[in-house]
Amino acid sequence: MNQEKRYHPLLMIYDIWRLIKNMFFLFLFLFIIRANSDFWLFTYGRLAIVLIFMLILLAIPIRWFTSKYKVGNENLQLNRRLVITSSRTIPYATIQHTRRKASLFHRMVNMTSLTLETSTAGDNSTVTFHVLTQKEAQEMEKHIRATRSLNRSENTYEKEFPGPVSENIQTDTYNADPIVHFSPTAYDIFKASLASFSFIAVFPIVWSLLSNFIQFFSFGAQAEDVFTDILDAWPWWIILVSIILIILIAIAAGTVLTIFRFGKYEIASDIEKIYVTQGFSERTTFRISKANVQAVSVHQSWIKRALGIAEIKLICAGNTGSEDAEVNRLYPFLPVQRAYTMIEEILPSYQVTSEMNRLPKQAWLLLQMLKPSWVWMIATGLLYYVKPDFLGLEIPWWIFSVFIFILVIMSRLLYFYQTRYTVNDSIVQIKTGGFNTKFFLSKRTKIAELQLTRHIVQQKLGLASIVVSNRARPVMYTRINNLPIGWCQDFSRWYTLKR
Repeated sequence: MNQEKRYHPLLMIYDIWRLIKNMFFLFLFLFIIRANSDFWLFTYGRLAIVLIFMLILLAIPIRWFTSKYKVGNENLQLNRRLVITSSRTIPYATIQHTRRKASLFHRMVNMTSLTLETSTAGDNSTVTFHVLTQKEAQEMEKHIRATRSLNRSENTYEKEFPGPVSENIQTDTYNADPIVHFSPTAYDIFKASLASFSFIAVFPIVWSLLSNFIQFFSFGAQAEDVFTDILDAWPWWIILVSIILIILIAIAAGTVLTIFRFGKYEIASDIEKIYVTQGFSERTTFRISKANVQAVSVHQSWIKRALGIAEIKLICAGNTGSEDAEVNRLYPFLPVQRAYTMIEEILPSYQVTSEMNRLPKQAWLLLQMLKPSWVWMIATGLLYYVKPDFLGLEIPWWIFSVFIFILVIMSRLLYFYQTRYTVNDSIVQIKTGGFNTKFFLSKRTKIAELQLTRHIVQQKLGLASIVVSNRARPVMYTRINNLPIGWCQDFSRWYTLKR
């Protein structure tokens, strides 16, 4: 550490591999699919793509030779010296998360990549070391964590004891092995494949392959005509058995796809961080600092509610990066009860309360049910104008309008009966949603801003709405409407007591 060094030489091989992978389809299209075309765009395109490929290939060793980095005591420095010398300094205090990823290339050479995600915004929000040894990545993470712990200790000491910092301050050296909280079973994988509808993706793929196969071997015959002939010739029970077999094969194929995506998923944590490992052929490990967690939300779609599963999302301060948007998502198909108990295991200060308040009846009778639905009105106007012909059936357009109206009413009824709210010591809990639900949990000290609003009808009924915002990118807003004004005022006083 604290010495300037070059990147690992295998970085050049990795860059060449990425170059070939990124330009493969261009070469395939220009030199194989359109190899015999004399059109000027393809002719000059082949020349341009070869020239670009050679220039980038030449630049790879030059970039490696002129680039160095230094893991300093307080910051990370990235230097490049060519015609113009550039230097970038990343203070360890701005690093929010770390992420390791081991692609097939990394696993073949026993290497890994390490991404440091900072609290800054823009294109420079992340720093990625594409090729590191396992030891180098581990030492870099350990050094960053130790430096941040030392800074926190010094800041706490200076607040409590102004003056010179004692030499006896020690960093946090708690290095116990992470506790594994969840790893999916075969039954969890099966439910995940159903909830993700991955088996549905099999049907268009199979249809496309069969259509091309039939056209190639049947002299241009259309797949629809072939299947029509089959339906006319086969008995009904053979068709029924065939459909059942196709559905079972699709579910099996969807389960295999889910295994490749979530088969080796693991959620673990220690005293400081949360570790999320995923991927079958390419292993990726996210590390989320518990100190950066601003709130927790549990999401359930209608299909997840039917299967008794849920998804936990961690709302974190700082940028989580655009390369992997799932960095703050835990396993998206957790058993619902396990999801709530896992919150308390991973974040002991977030205790879930089962007893919650319900919305007052006037919020449902006078506001929820009588509020105009713009979705229904716009949909009705479009249906009247278009008058759709659904699958050739002679169904009046207004039937669809009535169906949409019923869905709107059902959603509002579900919203009223499912919305809950409560405050427990330093924790606020809010549950909202109709067909899909969201459970929000945040500590008082993590709430950045609280808004209380009332329109004229709410004033007459003694109701109000609150909006809670938490630091994230973008800022997360959680809104709940039509609460009793007395509870909202108590909640506002509770919020002002935060330290």
